[in-house]
Amino acid sequence: MFRTAMKLRFGHWLFGFALLCSSAFAADTFRIATYNVENYLDQPTATRPHAKSPEAKAKIRESIRALNPEVLALEEMGGPNALLELRAALKADGQDFPFWEHVPSYDTNIHIAVLSKLPIVARRPHTNEMFLLDGRRFRVKRGFAEVDIQAADHFTFTLLAAHLKSHLTTPEADEAEERLGEAKVLRQIIDSRFAANPNAKLVIVGDFNDTKDSAPTKEIIGHGKLKLTDTRPAERNGDTAPGQPPYFEPRDVAWTYFYGKTDSYSRIDYILLSPAMKRNWLADETYIPAIPNWGIGSDHRPIVAGFSTAEK
Repeated sequence: MFRTAMKLRFGHWLFGFALLCSSAFAADTFRIATYNVENYLDQPTATRPHAKSPEAKAKIRESIRALNPEVLALEEMGGPNALLELRAALKADGQDFPFWEHVPSYDTNIHIAVLSKLPIVARRPHTNEMFLLDGRRFRVKRGFAEVDIQAADHFTFTLLAAHLKSHLTTPEADEAEERLGEAKVLRQIIDSRFAANPNAKLVIVGDFNDTKDSAPTKEIIGHGKLKLTDTRPAERNGDTAPGQPPYFEPRDVAWTYFYGKTDSYSRIDYILLSPAMKRNWLADETYIPAIPNWGIGSDHRPIVAGFSTAEK
C-alpha cells in the first residue's frame, strides 16, 4: 500500500506540472488552514491503541468543509494510507485535493501532512533535523513539512507546517526545553529562507503546543524586520470588544485546544506570515469556524486565513 501511495504522489507531480504548463489560474483569493486531527490512524499502534472512529472521521470532514480551504496542513495524521483515505472521503464530499504531501518522521505513529487544491511545485521535507540539549543530540520528533505552492501564474508561496513537542513528560529531557529546541530549528529554516530572499512569501502553520507568550512561540515569531505576523483567527460570533489594557489581544474567542484533564482552553495553533505574505493577507477572511460538537473529531479546532493573489 505504501508503494502504491508513492506512485500516486508521483502522478500528482506530473499532473501538477501539466497544469502549470497548460492553464492559467483564475482565482484571485485562496484560503490556508491548519488542523490537528488528533490521532487520525487507520489502525491501532503499540502506543496509540485506537484507530479513528467513523463518527470522528465524519466530524473531521465536516470541519474541513466548513473551512473550504485551498491548502490544508494536518497534524497528528497517521500513515500515507490514512491520509489517502481522508483525501478520497473528502473528494466524495465535493472537496477535491489533487496534490498532497506526507512527511515521515522520527515519531512513527503521527505525522504532518498537506492537502492542496493548488499545485505543489516543490517539496523540501525536513525529516532528520537535530538539536543539542545539555550536550545531547535530539531529533525533531515530527519533522517539518515544507512545500512551495503556486496560487496563481504570478504568485507562489512557501508553506512550512510544524507540530512541536507535546507537554507530556519524557525521561530523556524536559519537555519545554525539547519544544524550544524544535522551535529554534524551525526558526533557523525560516531565517535561511529570508537569507536567500528577504521578500520571501512564507506561511508558517501548525500546532506549536504552547501559547503566544511562551519561549518556543516567541522564538518562531522572531523580532525586528523579519518578525512574523500572528494572524490570530477567532470565532465570528459578533465579539468586537478591544483588549484591556489596549495592548492586550481583543476579547474575542480565539482558543484552539481543549485539555480535559485541567478543564482548560488555550490557543496553541497558529498561522504566521512573513512581511511579504502579510501584504496579501485578508484579515476579514481569517477565523475559527463554530462547528457543533466539534470535539467529536478532535481536541483541536481548525483555523483558516484568507489571502489575495493581487500584486502588493
